[in-house]
Amino acid sequence: QVQLVASGGGVVQAGGSLRLSCTASRGTFSGYDIAWFRQAPGKEREFVAATIGWNYDYADAVKGRFTISRDNAKDTVYLQMNSLKSEDTAVYYCAARISRPATNTPSSYPYWGQGTQVTVSS
Repeated sequence: QVQLVASGGGVVQAGGSLRLSCTASRGTFSGYDIAWFRQAPGKEREFVAATIGWNYDYADAVKGRFTISRDNAKDTVYLQMNSLKSEDTAVYYCAARISRPATNTPSSYPYWGQGTQVTVSS
């Protein structure tokens, strides 16, 4: 069973950038889809981006601004976030599932990291 640790959150001005990291603290990411979700206060957890096999998937709200990548040698997945907006403010979570064809909903990912806060000030 894989365990995940998310890091890299912080406070940034609108238009700025942050890079989040998700690292396997136990186990390996090999054979797993890895996704980023976020949850703003009072809102449901929503999909942001995922690495699925050799493919990548993004929510429409972040396409062209966020880039997900993975370093298999380091068992780490990154989320590069550029042109940040106030509406990107949320707790960001990374999640994992054994790679399989499925929609990117929170319920399809059984393993979760602890979350990292991203605050974008306007």
